[in-house]
Amino acid sequence: MKTLKKLLLSAATLLLTISLFAQAPPPPNGGSGAGSGNTVVGGEGGGAPIGGGLFILLGLGALYGGKKLYRMKQEVLEE
Repeated sequence: MKTLKKLLLSAATLLLTISLFAQAPPPPNGGSGAGSGNTVVGGEGGGAPIGGGLFILLGLGALYGGKKLYRMKQEVLEE
């Protein structure tokens, strides 16, 4: 029962944090309000390329969780 509660709490936390977003960047042109307001300073907008690293981290986390579940199942079968 405790495992089910932990699993549900983890799933709820994961689903609720998806809706959280980072703070918006400051307005371009020093925030003076001049210009269209939608211009991107520096070309494409920049940012860190986290896509590949994120999937690697998620995959490693899934493997680690699978390993833990496998070992827990083996301990239950031994008893």
